[in-house]
Amino acid sequence: MTKKKNINQNEGESRRSFVQKTALATSVILTMPLGVESMANVQGDKKLKLALVGCGGRGSGATVQALTADENVELVAMADAFGDRIERSLKGIQEHFDGEKKINVKEKNRFVGFDAYKKAIDLADVVILTTPPGFRPYHFEYAINNDKHVFMEKPVATDPVGIRKVLEMAKIAKSKKLNVVVGLQRHYQSKYIDLKQRVDAGAIGKIRSGQVYWNDAGVWVKKRKPGQSELEYQMRNWYYFNWLCGDHILEQHIHNIDVANWFVGEYPESAQGMGGRQVRNGLDHGEIFDHHFVEFTYPSGAVISSQCRHIPGTMSRVDEVFQGTKGSLEIGKGEITDIEGATQYKYPKKWGEDANPYQVEHDKLFASIRSGGVIADAENGAKSTLSAILGRMATYTGKNITFEEALNSQLHLMPETFTWESTPPTLPDENGLYPIPTPGKTKFI
Repeated sequence: MTKKKNINQNEGESRRSFVQKTALATSVILTMPLGVESMANVQGDKKLKLALVGCGGRGSGATVQALTADENVELVAMADAFGDRIERSLKGIQEHFDGEKKINVKEKNRFVGFDAYKKAIDLADVVILTTPPGFRPYHFEYAINNDKHVFMEKPVATDPVGIRKVLEMAKIAKSKKLNVVVGLQRHYQSKYIDLKQRVDAGAIGKIRSGQVYWNDAGVWVKKRKPGQSELEYQMRNWYYFNWLCGDHILEQHIHNIDVANWFVGEYPESAQGMGGRQVRNGLDHGEIFDHHFVEFTYPSGAVISSQCRHIPGTMSRVDEVFQGTKGSLEIGKGEITDIEGATQYKYPKKWGEDANPYQVEHDKLFASIRSGGVIADAENGAKSTLSAILGRMATYTGKNITFEEALNSQLHLMPETFTWESTPPTLPDENGLYPIPTPGKTKFI
């Protein structure tokens, strides 16, 4: 049995602590049982080679989950823009497995730089893509063009140009029968699956409205270091720059927006909203907002109110709530009520009693690879990412914007090529402050 140790997390890892991600790794129970044939194929097939692209805390955790999911998989290559991140990640993964022969990353296969991902992907059968999301479309494109199975974190892009690339590659991945899992892990979580099935069976009637939340105190800040180039500073502090992160409505709140899309059964038709920077507005806070409120309207007429906030000392809530023609659902409580508010169903398990959905993602991925199945998460990942981008466009401009307008937008935040001599797409002024979107003045492109 794998002996578990805490991994050395990189500074700035978000809510997903390593312990939470791997606590149930060796005793996971799949939310949807595999057939006998699939289980047989999981055992004894060829050794699968794994590459990690993006060696932060999330990438390290995902790698442990991938190595745990399948007995015959081996980590052979790692890539990151920064060599120190590779070494820290590798050390943590090695400590976790405590000498088990699942890690074989020779020094020559630890690739550093902007083109490092290609060298790592070339050596693998399965790749984990966990760099800042701005790079995701280009890394995904290379992986699919080279016939690799993929686990990639959300969001899958930061601009519509990237979304269109991911949608194009999603079709190619399906045609090649390549498995693609996207880290919108609620789709792999027993509670959400159970409640979605009940909604589909008519438990609350037709969804007409809802509220989705990601309100908390915010995330890490990395101070500028003496002698650091502007490009390195932004890369190390990637959360606060839109070309890399896309704002927290995209990087975090995508989870809740994706759940709204999933439960309503559609993608938004349009969005309008408001937002700004009220508290998080210093030199270390780049160009993103600290709060967003968006009203998404769906083709069926459903209206979902979306709010996300990064302000200490305020109400914290991460949840999804829906009102239908026959009743309501509050996912956090796992409770369905009728139109009068009387409880009709309560999800029976408490937090921590279900299989860890972060682990289940990888269990499902490797089982599908072994059995010749195809998991195709990329299209939904792209469209839910675009939904969050649509929300950001609405709050930045103060305009009502349609999904089709967002999809066809020429906004291109992420340059396709980079070297360490490149100039970042956004630069500070003489006072060290970055240009901030202003509703009513910022234009839709």
